[in-house]
Parts: sequence; structure tokens; C-alpha cells
Amino acid sequence: MTAIRGAGTLSRHPSISDLEWETRVELAALYRAVHLYGMTDLIYNHITARVPGEPDHILINPYGLLYKEVTASSLYKIHLNGEILYRPEDDFGLNPAAYVIHTAVHAARHDAACVLHTHTRASSAVSAMRCGLLPISQHSHMFYGQVAYHDFSGPVVELAQQEGLVKDLGTHNAMILRNHGLLVCGATIAEAFFNIYWLESACRIQVDALAAGDVILPSDASLQASQQAFGRIAIRGRREWAAVIRELDRIDPSYRT
Repeated sequence: MTAIRGAGTLSRHPSISDLEWETRVELAALYRAVHLYGMTDLIYNHITARVPGEPDHILINPYGLLYKEVTASSLYKIHLNGEILYRPEDDFGLNPAAYVIHTAVHAARHDAACVLHTHTRASSAVSAMRCGLLPISQHSHMFYGQVAYHDFSGPVVELAQQEGLVKDLGTHNAMILRNHGLLVCGATIAEAFFNIYWLESACRIQVDALAAGDVILPSDASLQASQQAFGRIAIRGRREWAAVIRELDRIDPSYRT
């Protein structure tokens, strides 16, 4: 977990441990970053992080705050069985889809410290394309051969939908939800940001390129070279995330409260 310290006055309930608070600050930063880079959808979508040392407990956003309003102390803490362990002062409640999607993934994927779901204009457009994500940019090459797909079955609000979701995700850290949007995982919050930022960028490039007309697809040899090069990135997102944190602190460090 990337340590985040510095600006902002911390507002913390005495029941929250040091490790949980650090995760809360970092997760709140991720919400602000997703807003900063234009990947939000009003009060919808959701990002969760597992509480260190508490494998069955996750942090999740209130159902009513914009991402730019999320702070460390505003996050709910819930058990994977649905029990609410910590309620913020402003009790907006939880998005049913957030509970269904995120508890399913965290329960099935113990390696996933962070799970992030979006449905932006570009990602929703690509999710509706029969071709799926095309390898037409370096951004997309980061995910070449590593993207899962899950067919649409209506809004994901029923527990019966969990089995198919986690089965299709498998061991992948990126999945396109058909006619819906994106879902990414990360072993760290930094890695989850890395995955969503570049996958969203790949979707935006694809929409623009296809709208412009014919596209050139790289050769198999060049795609394999890209796959090998990106596969050598040992700690995905660490450098990018540190830079994003600096930017967030310059803009508005209130996420730390």
C-alpha cells in the first residue's frame, strides 16, 4: 500500500486503526483521481478497497456523494456478508449494485485489494462493440490478451448474478461488461488506478479512431513485443500514482479528512 501523508487535517473515529485510516485516505484519493480524469457518472459507480489485515472487510463509497466529495471519513466499512461495520455521519446508504459486484469479486479474488467499476461514455461505447477492445493503440496493448468479457443480464443488483460475474472475470484484472462498462482489479490501489486509467484511455482512442474511418492493426510480432514490454512492469502504477497524489494535494487535500 502506498503511504500517503502530508496536507489536510485528518478527522478520524477512534475505532479506526492506523492501517485502515491509511487505506481510507488512499481510497478517497482514488475517488478524487477518477473525478479529476473524467471517469465519473454523477453519484453512480463504485470503488472498494480491502481493509489490511481484515480480509472480509471492505471500504466503499456512500450512495449519494459525488466522487469529488468523498473523504476518508465518509467511507462505509462493510463485511462481505453485507453487515455494515462503520457508518459515516452522513448516512447516505449503499448502492445495491455496489454491494453485489464488489463483495462477489473480493470474496472470489483474495489477491484484489482494490476493485473499481465505471461506465463512461467511451467505455460504454466499446462495451457495445461486437469486436470488443481492439489492439489499435499502445494503451490497449497493455491489456492485449488479458481482458475478460461478461455479457449483460440487466443491472447487477441480484445476488444470483454474482456467480457468472466472477466466473467470467477469472484471474483477469480487467473486464469489459458488455453493454455496460468496465471493471478492474489491483493488488494495490495504485495498480487499480493504473488499470482503469489506461483501459479508459484505450477505449477513448478506439472510439475516436473508428469514428475517423479505417484503422491500421499492428502485426502479430509487434503485439507480442508490446505484450512482453508491458509485462516487464514490476510494480504497476506506483510512479503514476505518486504523481497523481501530488496533484490532488495541490488542488484540494480535503480527501484526507
